Amino acid sequence: MLDKNGIAKRIAQEVEDGYYVNLGIGIPTLVANYVRDDISVEFQSENGILGMGPFPLEGEEDADLINAGKQTITALPGASFFDSATSFAMIRGKHVDLTILGAMEVAENGDIANWKIPGKLVKGMGGAMDLVASAENIIVAMMHTNRAGESKLLKRCSLPLTGVGCVKKIVTNLAVLEVTKDGFLLLERAPGVTVNEIKEATQGNLIVEGEVLEMSV
Repeated sequence: MLDKNGIAKRIAQEVEDGYYVNLGIGIPTLVANYVRDDISVEFQSENGILGMGPFPLEGEEDADLINAGKQTITALPGASFFDSATSFAMIRGKHVDLTILGAMEVAENGDIANWKIPGKLVKGMGGAMDLVASAENIIVAMMHTNRAGESKLLKRCSLPLTGVGCVKKIVTNLAVLEVTKDGFLLLERAPGVTVNEIKEATQGNLIVEGEVLEMSV
């Protein structure tokens, strides 16, 4: 089973040379720490930076340099800073190659709910709706079940939707799954996790084809 850093490490394997990547709040922000050194990647944050680096070392934080989740970050050489209008023009204009974000729920058809729990106070959905509506490649980083042990990979989302039919791939603490027209296709299982454990933790239709290899992180 993976922890949050393990999920980020596995997702980092999906990042390719030359990509422009948007990192959502939570687990996705960790991905920048694990991208291979031999490729060039530009990380974008919707609050107005292109060229984010890893999190700063303790004592080296700059309170004026933050990501969309208000966490302190570093900027790589050549990074640029701009206003939100320019940032969202980049997103809505489909200039981001890969979007990595968290989710509360994902449906077997690729619907995503990641911004609101009814009855709870929220500040807003931020850039999530724009990101899932515009990106061609969306990977979700999430825990497979909630704190009550209930599946977060569902037949249909029960929470207000952020986007419809947009998620391509999901990496959880248990597995890597691809969203297909027939449901969640199991691609890899986390170390020490069995296929049966993944089946029991998945409410939506889980497709298993042949032997499922253990993921490398």
